[in-house]
Parts: sequence; C-alpha cells; structure tokens
Amino acid sequence: MKKIKIGIFGAGRGADIAENLMLFDDCEIVSLCERDEKRAEKFLSRLNIDIPVFKDFDEFIEQDMDAVVLANFFHEHAPYAIKCFERNIHVYSECISNGTMAEGVELLRAFEKTDSIYMLAENYPQMKFNREMKKVCDGGTLGKLIYAEGEYNHGLSPDDYDFLKGYIYFPRHWRNYVPRTYYVTHSLAPIMWATGATPVKVSAQAVFNPMTEVATTRCVGDRAAIITTVNDDGTVFKFTGCAGFGAHSNSYRVCGDLGQIENLRGMGEQVMLRYNNWSIPEGMEENNLYEPEWNDKDEEKIENSGHGGGDFIACRMFLECIKENRQPEHPYDIYSAVTMSSVAILGHRSVLSGGMPIDIPDFRKEECRKEYENDRETPFWGTDGSAPTIPCCSKTDYKPTDEQIENYNKLFEG
Repeated sequence: MKKIKIGIFGAGRGADIAENLMLFDDCEIVSLCERDEKRAEKFLSRLNIDIPVFKDFDEFIEQDMDAVVLANFFHEHAPYAIKCFERNIHVYSECISNGTMAEGVELLRAFEKTDSIYMLAENYPQMKFNREMKKVCDGGTLGKLIYAEGEYNHGLSPDDYDFLKGYIYFPRHWRNYVPRTYYVTHSLAPIMWATGATPVKVSAQAVFNPMTEVATTRCVGDRAAIITTVNDDGTVFKFTGCAGFGAHSNSYRVCGDLGQIENLRGMGEQVMLRYNNWSIPEGMEENNLYEPEWNDKDEEKIENSGHGGGDFIACRMFLECIKENRQPEHPYDIYSAVTMSSVAILGHRSVLSGGMPIDIPDFRKEECRKEYENDRETPFWGTDGSAPTIPCCSKTDYKPTDEQIENYNKLFEG
C-alpha cells in the first residue's frame, strides 16, 4: 500500500495534527519545518519519530512529499501554500487562508494553475453537536433557513504565564495584534457548513474592554467583535471572532421558519431541537433535548481526539480528498476559505469605520480580484520587520502600559 507522505510546517499546532494523521495506516509524516530547535525537539519526542527537520521552508519543500500541513503563524499561510501549489503539493491550512486581501487574490490565481488539493484545516464543524445541526438542517424539518449564530468564546486567565511563555513568546507575536474579527473560522465555518450559505456583506462592532494582565505586550484592547453577515441565500448570520467575555463556550444556533436547533452553553454536547407547535414532525416533540450519537466507524479514535473529535475527522476528510482526487466541499474548499478570510479582514475595517457594511468580494470574478490585488493592509508585524499598516484595536491609540511591558519582559529574562 502506497502511503501518503506529509510534511509539517510548524511544530506547535502541527504536532496535534500530525498525531491524528499518524492514526491512519496509509499516511506517514516524513519531514518537519520549524525554526525553533526546542519546539522541533518536543515535536519529535512527542510523536516518537525520527524525521529530517528544516529551518528553511524552501529546503523543506524540496523533499519528497504529497502534502504539507501549514501550521505556521496564523496570518502567514498564503505565501507557503503558493509554493506548494507550484510543486502540485496538496495543502492542509490552519485557520485563515490569507492574511491580506491581495494574498487571497494571489492564492486563488496560483491554485487555479495547479493540480493540488487545498483544504482548510477547520475542526469545529465536526464537533458532535455541529454535525447534528447539519444533519437536521439537511433533513428539512426546520423549514426555510433564515438565521444562524456562532460564538467562539475563549477567555484566558490574566495571570496564565505558562500560556504567555508558550504562545506569545515575543512582543511582536501575532496574538498581540490579532483584531477580534480575524480569528473567525471557529464561529463562522460551523454555521456555513450547517446552512450551506456564503457571506456576501459584513458589518461589525467591537467591545472595547482591555484584559487586566499584569504582564503583557497585547495591543488589542477589544474583548470581542460582534459580526453580522448577509448571505448569498438571503439568510443572516451573527457571530464572533475569538471573544473573551463571560464563560468559555462554543455555541451555535440555526433557525428556520418551522423550528430551530442549538447546542446549550455549559451542557456538554447536548442539543435542543424545537419546533412550532403547529409544525412538529411525526415522531418528535415540540422540545427535544438530547445528546447526539456519532454513528461513526472511527468513534473510538474520534472520542480521543482534540477539539471535540474535530481534529481527527478533519484530518480524515483531507486524506479522503487526496485518495479520491477531489477538492473538499463547502466550506472547506479554497474559495470558502478565502471568503472567510475576507469576512475577517473586512469585518475589522467595518469596526474601524464604526460598523459600516462592506461587500465581500467574489474572487471567482476577475473584476473583484483586480479591485483587491494590491490591497496589503495588515494589522500585523511582518517577519521582515515591516510595521502594521492599520490599527489592530477599535480604540486606535490603545497600547499596554510601560509596567505591563516591563513585567512581560521579566518573564523571559534568563
């Protein structure tokens, strides 16, 4: 049996993905690209494998590989995906596909010249309750779908210094500059998947409420962004990026004109499926509270996987696409991925403009690509030292105090 050879770019999140890929007999991890030697050593030890490690991506990409997992910095995937496309290497890309609008144009133009398969490595739609929501939506008992909500709420303790050292380990790290609309796929992808809808217009408002870290170089004082989209089928979505209010939760709701389904905050994997009392399907109650079943041949592996089983299932989907030589379906395909990145980027511009609605371009059309092909506005520092070109926070002059910065620097002394 010929095995699918996969390289990993980024030893942090990349280790989680590689661990799931190694559960498949027809897949092998053959190389790693990671600049930090300690992170690379930890990766090799955790997976108990002996593979070549490269610090330079151009050397790494020359290896004999069928696919590459892009688990590098959040906003820097597009240039490396393009290098994979140039070699017809398949791409499994974490989080947003492109950090700027121009990169979205470049990514699609390069993709359309390649035989590569591209899949967004988004795991949240494959959580048990989100799979149930799609099943119910596809079943039609909710009637015409009208509205959906998605909430990814991931608060952090202000004195979690282990997280700080492990994930925000230099002052210009992307996590210190990521606007609250940008980390959007965990909230948006599940409702796109359940409904089949694609956003065409976005508006957003931010809640300015800085976290109270004693030690930080975080330049984003917004606690959350509340985003709304109008979609191609007339539905409306309301969702967050990565929010930091209330209690931790991943919450979703889809409403039709006959009923609605949602998972319940703080209630594990239970869902509440409700119907109008005049439109109750046969065999159902008006209110149906239950925990769905996986009904999957790989249930044991799924249950032991991260992110509610989504890590394993998304990896399985990617391998199936490679073996069947097909592109993934909405919203995992590259066009959906670039649309979600556009929602993230233009949603922040809406925040900075006071909530002004902005059209989401359809990058299948060359006239839309022309409009954005030189748009490189970014809130992030570049790896080449280039400075951000737009503010990362709704209060554009916000920055941490000198005392917070000094305390942050002390954590990394010695």
